Amino acid sequence: MVNMVSTAAYSRRAREYTEVLGSMAAVHPSDLQLVSQWASDVDGEIIDAGCGPGHWTNFLTEQGHAARGVDVVPEFVTYATNTFPGVGYTLGSFDSLDADTGSIGGILSWYSLIHYEPETVRIPLHEFSRALEPGGTLLVGFFEGQTVEEFAHAVTSAYRWPVDVLGAELNATGFDVVESHVRKTAGQRPVAIIVARRCDSR
Repeated sequence: MVNMVSTAAYSRRAREYTEVLGSMAAVHPSDLQLVSQWASDVDGEIIDAGCGPGHWTNFLTEQGHAARGVDVVPEFVTYATNTFPGVGYTLGSFDSLDADTGSIGGILSWYSLIHYEPETVRIPLHEFSRALEPGGTLLVGFFEGQTVEEFAHAVTSAYRWPVDVLGAELNATGFDVVESHVRKTAGQRPVAIIVARRCDSR
């Protein structure tokens, strides 16, 4: 699970993180296109799991989606609530979402799984699967690598994943992988997106 060390690390650097990454201006154009396309196909409520400063949740709301954000970092939730007052944000863990079973149309997990150790990543994935309605979809943004490997993230230790290995974790927790995308840019860590659909029967 994401431990208290990770939460405390983000609390300490919440202001810095928000200033650098907490707006849609910081989003790569291809990410914006992929998330927008995914959201346009979602039928029902969207949860932004690990919403951080709340800019993605606000963006989805502005696009006409019923979206709400949840994060474990109090400073992020306070900032998001004050900055985007018309959007719903709550403090909480997405290991245990405030959502009825099978009630959610889509879940955005934007780099919010990167601090989970490989042996615990199925905990949030199982919870996402529980909350999603049959046929509901999950979009995961993460750092891509040739092997599952820990690295020194700017805030606290994180993990990179091969697309097929994370895809196998999704398969094991009730999802079918629909599509994946990898972006490699000189001088930057490779990143990836997986869209997965909750199986109709489990």
